[in-house]
Amino acid sequence: MRDLPPALAAHLAGGSTTLCHCWTLTRRDGAVLGFTDHDRDLALAGVVHAARSGLEAAEASAELGFAVGGGEVAGALSALGITDADIAGGLYDGAGVETWLVDWTVPETRLLLDAGTLGEVRRAGGAFVAEVRGLMDRLDVPTGRTYRATCAAELGDGRCRVNRDAPAFRTTGRVEAVPEPETLLVSLAAPFPPGWFTAGRLVWTGGAQTGQAADIRAHAAEAAGPRLALWQAPARPVQPGDAFTLTAGCDKRFSTCGDKFANSLNFQGFPHLPGNDFVVRPVPGSGPGLDGGSLFR
Repeated sequence: MRDLPPALAAHLAGGSTTLCHCWTLTRRDGAVLGFTDHDRDLALAGVVHAARSGLEAAEASAELGFAVGGGEVAGALSALGITDADIAGGLYDGAGVETWLVDWTVPETRLLLDAGTLGEVRRAGGAFVAEVRGLMDRLDVPTGRTYRATCAAELGDGRCRVNRDAPAFRTTGRVEAVPEPETLLVSLAAPFPPGWFTAGRLVWTGGAQTGQAADIRAHAAEAAGPRLALWQAPARPVQPGDAFTLTAGCDKRFSTCGDKFANSLNFQGFPHLPGNDFVVRPVPGSGPGLDGGSLFR
């Protein structure tokens, strides 16, 4: 059972209430935004919660035990500086969200209803709907080591131990042309064979995308120069001359770990573990006649 602050309990007991909802959002870059479904701005804990967003709770649910609860909030993209480009760029992925019940006549009289993180953000025209995931959602995240043929480490982390900053695995470059939104023709500071940056990472260091990152789908060589295909088009326009940093890609295979990174000793997978094909393949040396029928007829 939730304990109500005395001031809020007294307000609820009065019969006529002046309540609204406030949401405090903390992005991963540290920026704090506030919005409310009240008809005027409210200051809560030093953060101005704007009413002009038209934000409202679209759906909410609460579960007992360890079941994951959550909800949704909907609003306008023009509100609070929220832009389509920022959402597409991932600035709001995993942002922390606090939901408050507030007496708008005395904002200090409030109750924290829920705390969670932003999940999926759907965009439609000039509006958005953001999924709010409860704290129990963290229990759905796989933890610990799993048995699989491919490597479970991330390139350069404490288990992998590859030095991603080595000249062999990282370089700088700039955009020469953008033939398609998800395709870049680039020039690199050093030559690399085709495919070296496939499944790698691009971090923008210049232009409108500065600070943003993108995953590389493919790295090919053409007469005009190296071509990078991204999994997703950048949120903001890319211009020739925009600078970036590239990190080599890893497909998590044991052969790649040894041949490309000379790091077989730190491979965090089980490449020789039998898979499903081991179970269904015929017994070595078996002849015809093993069709599932009786062996005695």
